[in-house]
Amino acid sequence: MTIGIIGGTFDPIHIGHLIAAEHAWTKLGLDRVLFMPAGQPWFKANNGITTATHRLAMLQLAISSNPHFELCTVEVERPGPSYTIDTMVEFRDKRGIQYPYFILGMDSIAGLPLWKEPDKLLQMCRLVVVPRSGLDTCEALKTLGEAIHGSIDNVRHLDMPVMDVSSSEIRRRIACGESIKYLVPDAVEQYIVEHRLYLP
Repeated sequence: MTIGIIGGTFDPIHIGHLIAAEHAWTKLGLDRVLFMPAGQPWFKANNGITTATHRLAMLQLAISSNPHFELCTVEVERPGPSYTIDTMVEFRDKRGIQYPYFILGMDSIAGLPLWKEPDKLLQMCRLVVVPRSGLDTCEALKTLGEAIHGSIDNVRHLDMPVMDVSSSEIRRRIACGESIKYLVPDAVEQYIVEHRLYLP
């Protein structure tokens, strides 16, 4: 079985995540795409994020209608900071998932060398990079290759439309009383309203 994994805080999940996952499923011939929310992201240790309960609920609402999307709670259930390499090792040793595709936004590439054991991580998965508005793909991959020798040999650029939407922008819009319609699925928007999330 060929697996794709898309990780992040998903605070909240938005259409950009969903479109990237669908493109990866189609273009890479994946059997499943796992949406894996981080429990305690090490790089956001000092920044408040919405509780896992809310983020999981919004994720489930967003992906429930797609039979090849699946919610993966392994990082939320693991105590302590979330490190991707620990998850990949667990997938291999406990679930038999070998060499999955790891789907990552272009904006995260610059910080990848700072992750826990990035060399080992790139040996355990195939990196799929999603384009982001205003970011030079070639320059970002060149920088990654210089930081981690041989890393770009294991990177695939996902050819898809650039989606200029982010969770931080959605949170900002909500805090300012602006509409988020069509930026998130209708069920997620309703959940945010009902639970009064992201209000100042």
